[in-house]
Amino acid sequence: MRIAIFTDTFLPEINGVTKTLSKMKNYLDTTDIEYKFFIPGEENAKKDNIVSFSSFNFFLYPERKIAIPRYREIRKDLDEFKPDLIFIVTPFAIGLTGFRYAKERGIPIVSNYSTDFPRYLKHYKLEILESPVWSFFRWFHSFSYINLCPSIATKGDMEKHGITNVELWSRGIETSEFTSKKRSEDLRKKYCNHDEKILLYVGRIAPEKELDVLMDAVKILNKRNLKFKLLVIGDGPSKQELKNQNIENIVFVGYKTGEELRKYYASADIFTFPSSSETYGNVILEAMASGLPVVAPFAGGVQENLIDMENGMAFDIGDSEEMAGKIEVLLGDEKLIEKLSKNARNHTLSRNWNEIYSSLFNRFNQVVEAYHIRIRKISA
Repeated sequence: MRIAIFTDTFLPEINGVTKTLSKMKNYLDTTDIEYKFFIPGEENAKKDNIVSFSSFNFFLYPERKIAIPRYREIRKDLDEFKPDLIFIVTPFAIGLTGFRYAKERGIPIVSNYSTDFPRYLKHYKLEILESPVWSFFRWFHSFSYINLCPSIATKGDMEKHGITNVELWSRGIETSEFTSKKRSEDLRKKYCNHDEKILLYVGRIAPEKELDVLMDAVKILNKRNLKFKLLVIGDGPSKQELKNQNIENIVFVGYKTGEELRKYYASADIFTFPSSSETYGNVILEAMASGLPVVAPFAGGVQENLIDMENGMAFDIGDSEEMAGKIEVLLGDEKLIEKLSKNARNHTLSRNWNEIYSSLFNRFNQVVEAYHIRIRKISA
């Protein structure tokens, strides 16, 4: 089987999609599946089954690149490659180029939905665009044999808005990489005293992540004279605004990746995550694999992994007071932290990337076979 994969986000960008695609490439390299990635980059280039196109930063989402794909070159590459299936990860500049080629050549399409852009709009005061955005997604996804999404909540949201043929593509975690064994006492001493706990947030620092809820929760906890530090890992347009609040026990660490990021996870005590618009929430799995109980709203894709009072604690969307209350309970109960930490780790042990990708590419094979059966029937 030959697959052409089109995405408007890829490494070195840091987000859930790029992490997932990185694992996909690693898996493909262990199989006899032939593949090509078409991605945004610093320049037009071809290397190691990857074709990149010059790109610029999207004004609403500076960490996200908008590429300028050259369709004639893509068409030439693909005519030589002869893909059996087009997999469109994102429906923007590069994704739409793959869509165009698939329609011209009559190649089956599988599409992915993993970022809740319609819900993001309200955080940028662009609610007026929600209906047309959903109309675009309905049109785009109507051409796919299957439309993939990462969680049951997202599947329901897509179907509610008229998108059909929706199937789950779950996410995995490398439990040998994310583990409490990487806990560093030196790192802890860098940020807190021996009698303080470390709260951790990892993710984009932007309006749609609802970090104002977490900031308000910290203020509430500080009024109760609780001893902790909050480490915020990531970057984004809201960072300076939040830093300007000058909350003494919040440290903005910046971007961390690889082994360094895994050490931060393992060295924290509680993972705090206020976002209610996640289609999955990869960082939830990373935290749980590292042995951290999670405090998060029981909403969206977070529901795939968070089990209240089993591997974390849930609070109502946007409720800073309740979030603070849940964190306070954990800060005062070491045995509860230990219980939730153990259960969080155990929850992730069955989330194996190889099994997830084996199942996914078997499904792709079924799509290709079904397509050829249909063509033969039409031609008969």
